[in-house]
Parts: sequence; C-alpha cells; structure tokens
Amino acid sequence: MVFELTRKLAPAGVTRAVTEAPNEAALLAACQQGDSEAFRYLFDSHKDRVYSLARYLSRDEAMANDITQQAFATMLLKAREFRAEAKLSTWLYRLVVNLCADEWRRERKWLPLAAARHKEVMSEKAPQEKSLARNEIAQAVMRAIENLKPKLRATVVLKYLEDLSYQEISQVLGCSMGTVASRLNRGHKLLARKLGHLRPSLEGE
Repeated sequence: MVFELTRKLAPAGVTRAVTEAPNEAALLAACQQGDSEAFRYLFDSHKDRVYSLARYLSRDEAMANDITQQAFATMLLKAREFRAEAKLSTWLYRLVVNLCADEWRRERKWLPLAAARHKEVMSEKAPQEKSLARNEIAQAVMRAIENLKPKLRATVVLKYLEDLSYQEISQVLGCSMGTVASRLNRGHKLLARKLGHLRPSLEGE
C-alpha cells in the first residue's frame, strides 16, 4: 500500500510509460550522421524520464539538468554500444545511474533522493484534512526511501516510481534479476520497519 500511494502521488510524467519507436536504433545511427531531426525526436521522447530519474537520484535541479545533457551526449558518443534488441530508455537509464554514481564518487557521498512534487487532485467535497494527511504520508515515504543505501534506493526508485520490470532494472544496474529481487526484498523490510507507524492511516484509505 505504501508503494501504491507513492505511485499515485509521484510527479506528473514520472510513472507514464515511454513510447518506444521500433526504429530507434536507426534514428540513433542517423544522429551519428548529424541528423538533427532524428536527435530531436529521441531527445523529446526520452528527456522527461531521463531528467526525472536524474533529479530523484541527485536531488538537485541544476545537477539533474547537467546529467540529462551528459546522458544524451554520451548516447551519441557511445551509440555503437547500443544493442537494438534492448530498449533505448533502458540504456539511457543506465547512463544516468552511472553518471550519478560518478558524482557520488567525486563528492564521496550519494546525493539523497528528491522528494516528489505532490500534485494530488482532491475532490472539492473531500475534507482538506484528508488531503494534508495524504501529502504527509507521501512525504514520509519519500524521506524513508531517501535514507536507503544507494543501491537499494536506486532499485526501489526504478521499480516503484519508474515502473521498470526486474529484467529492465537488472539491465540498468548491471546486476542479475536475483540481485534485483534481493535488493527489493531488503528495501521492503527496511521501509516496512521505518513506516510501520503509517499502517493505520494507509488502511483507512
């Protein structure tokens, strides 16, 4: 229930599925040849999700913008490494995670996860107290996720905010699906322990 609420209150666009064009590999090849329209198509198709992940992992808008630009620049430089059978979005996610990890190593810390911008639309008849309570619960969930260790945090974000499958997460993080499952299991237990006091409120939803 905690994760379902987080999904509902995530920023607009965060949980929206990316439309994968069947010819993205061809478009990427065209980008290498200087086709600006091909690059614009790929950039417009993926920029929101790339920025969203960068912002969640960096908690800094300026840094998220820099990482987004770096991710697309790296996409062009390493275009030949892209395997056409994979999703371009999955590859871009991996570039973002790696860039954030580079920042962490430089800073000697992993910048905490950004809290979601809650835009909950409540019915005009719903009590204001209920709206405030839902926001407080969502903020508590996000704070708990912020305090997870980097690897657990990234796995939880990719699964519950980005809606990636186990296989996609394993590709992004460069680990096995068993490792993904193990990290999610540990993340569940830690979050359940930290958020146990919210259970009565969640059950009342």
